[in-house]
Amino acid sequence: GGNYTYYTDFIFQGMFAATCCTIVSGAVAERIKLLPFLFFCLLFVSLSYPITGYWKWGAGWLDAKGFYDFAGSTLVHAVGGWGALAGAILLGPRTGKYVEKGIKPIPGHSMPLASVGVFLLWFGWFGFNGGSVLSADPDLVSLVFVTTSLAAAAGGVGAFLVSKLVYKSFDLGMVLNGILGGLVGITASADGVLVSDALL
Repeated sequence: GGNYTYYTDFIFQGMFAATCCTIVSGAVAERIKLLPFLFFCLLFVSLSYPITGYWKWGAGWLDAKGFYDFAGSTLVHAVGGWGALAGAILLGPRTGKYVEKGIKPIPGHSMPLASVGVFLLWFGWFGFNGGSVLSADPDLVSLVFVTTSLAAAAGGVGAFLVSKLVYKSFDLGMVLNGILGGLVGITASADGVLVSDALL
């Protein structure tokens, strides 16, 4: 209605495009030099993301088929994930990860910092999903906030329980991944699911 301008859309889509690159950065961290990564990001945000984003949000072929992605589970996170997979394939495995005796875990260097990072992402997701309402409609924004938070919490609790059942111990790294999985999973439909669906 009148307040959503070209500039609004430009900065909003710019943030989504940047998110695609940050997803890739986690898969290639410490295995790629800065300049090649920046060159990749330039290509990714100027060529790949505008094309795939247009498929739905630009009234493209996915939109014509009735595809629904409220805030980018596919158009942002899956596109970033495919870019991350391509980078991991090109760079190969991390040195020392795969040895003759099997897979050697390489834990994060600071779980407190990882936890702070995940909770900052959780907080930022309210802007990511809430901003996708494209208005200040209190009914819809509050629903999106609740479904977003509950999906994150359920992802964390689910990973907490599964890590105990499978590994016979509680694993903070798994819990943090569960929270992120819940956030990514709800992003496609945060505006149109029941609270119980968000928990599932």
